[in-house]
Amino acid sequence: GIMRPLSKAPNPHLLPGCRSTWLPTAPGYTDKEEVVLWMNTVGPYHNRQETYKYFSLPFCVGTKKTISHYHETLGEALQGVELEFSGLDIKFKEEVMQTTYCDIELDKPKRDAFVYAIKNHYWYQMYIDDLPIWGIVGEADENGEDYYLWTYKKLEIGQNGNRIVDVNLTSEGKVKLVPNTRIPMSYSVKWKKSDVKFEDRFDKYLDPSFFQHRIHWFSIFNSFMMVIFLVGLVSMILMRTLRKDYARYSKEEEMDDMDRDLGDEYGWKQVHGDVFRPSSHPLIFSSLIGSGCQIFSVSLIVIILAMIEDLYTERGSMLSTAIFVYAATSPVNGYFGGSLYAKQGGRRWIKQMFIGAFLIPAMVCGTAFFINFIAIYYHASRAIPFGTMVAVCCICFFVILPLNLVGTILGRNLSGQPNFPCRVNAVPRPIPEKKWFMEPAVIVCLGGILPFGSIFIEMYFIFTSFWAYKIYYVYGFMMLVLVILCIVTVCVTIVCTYFLLNAEDYRWQWTSFLSAASTAVYVYMYSFYYYFFKTKMYGLFQTSFYFGYMAVFSTALGIMCGAVGYMGTSAFVRKIYTNVKID
Repeated sequence: GIMRPLSKAPNPHLLPGCRSTWLPTAPGYTDKEEVVLWMNTVGPYHNRQETYKYFSLPFCVGTKKTISHYHETLGEALQGVELEFSGLDIKFKEEVMQTTYCDIELDKPKRDAFVYAIKNHYWYQMYIDDLPIWGIVGEADENGEDYYLWTYKKLEIGQNGNRIVDVNLTSEGKVKLVPNTRIPMSYSVKWKKSDVKFEDRFDKYLDPSFFQHRIHWFSIFNSFMMVIFLVGLVSMILMRTLRKDYARYSKEEEMDDMDRDLGDEYGWKQVHGDVFRPSSHPLIFSSLIGSGCQIFSVSLIVIILAMIEDLYTERGSMLSTAIFVYAATSPVNGYFGGSLYAKQGGRRWIKQMFIGAFLIPAMVCGTAFFINFIAIYYHASRAIPFGTMVAVCCICFFVILPLNLVGTILGRNLSGQPNFPCRVNAVPRPIPEKKWFMEPAVIVCLGGILPFGSIFIEMYFIFTSFWAYKIYYVYGFMMLVLVILCIVTVCVTIVCTYFLLNAEDYRWQWTSFLSAASTAVYVYMYSFYYYFFKTKMYGLFQTSFYFGYMAVFSTALGIMCGAVGYMGTSAFVRKIYTNVKID
């Protein structure tokens, strides 16, 4: 009979073949043990995220009855994994000749459903023992008048000892779709010995020729050259200009007119009484910096975990890991945001903590909420179930918020005192007129170009693995690119800030944050180019999904870069004003 779905860990003897990574018992199959073929989703080939339940198309279910539903993890629920049992009777190492497992009674509405699916290049995904298999629903003839359904699933499963290491599906049995006919659906199973190790069974899904292409290596090398150039530039400014400036400031009395005329351009010393003045809107500023530091730590930890563990071998594990790490790193957000707010003399620290804690979650959940409406309208499997929404909200309120509070209290008490090297004058000095290219707005626009230049090739690989059917596995590259991005961002913002301070403009906090964060605008513009020239997406659901989540991704990247840029610049500003002799 039908067993009711078990929510706690099932007894492996009770449910043969309900194999999951959290069952520590018996790592392989015994002979004649049931192997479950799970049906996942079906959807248009060009729209990777637009997926529907497999049985939303009028396919028929096999006769064998078993566990009615698979219990998914949080990551799978958010990514729209909908595993349903196919009803095919497959036993370990037991060959099955071509067998009909059910018939489709093809009436007019069912035929229309299949024709629509074939017109839109629908294909489906299945899993055997966590290995994905893809198959196409059907095909049309050249002139697009007759439509054919593939009715025969030919499975070839490779086994190594008692483990399944390889699965191949061949679709055969092309049957023309004619209304009011019976279409028999059949399958066969062939077992073959394979030399693939169980650990390496995912290697056939990876695409080294794509990810380890010469372009990829070249872009990393290119970015390294840029880093060396920028680091050289910054150290030159620090060493040469500042040394000169210090020398000039110490012997101000004994210099002649020629030198004094030159001396006017070294304006950064003139603003020493205003440079540590709190930024405008300190509450939102410190919340952004805290969030950026958290995003940076999440990126770093998740990339390191992905390099150590192959996270791509499990459905939804990347997303689950990211959510967990994000919740766990909340104290980082509280610490940096809270201490900066206290340093700037902020009084409403509880409000700052709430804004800092919920800035990123609100942005992500807000976007997801809107896209969810479209997904529900489409009956797509990406529609997030209510239970999952509640789970995410609980994580926000009962994990992220308390940890943020801990971080905020630590930050305020450990490094919340404003210990600036220069006193802040009582009266702000007027900001003199300067050339148009020294205006903060122009500096902000130009600041994002170099950081974007150092990552945009990597963006292409990341986008392709997310929006097309590639599995991203070269996390070493991603780590390098993250390091390069941080170095480039810090160097660029330091140079920008140096020029800004020389123009006797002391509003460096927001300028340093925004000139790094403007990378996000360039990434989002690139995502438009990518959408129109590199993908063939169509339809309201996929388009809104693409642009909605690309906006979230770009904003998060921008906040991260901004925080990194501000942290570097802040250290630089403290350094140069510590050594200055104040009259």
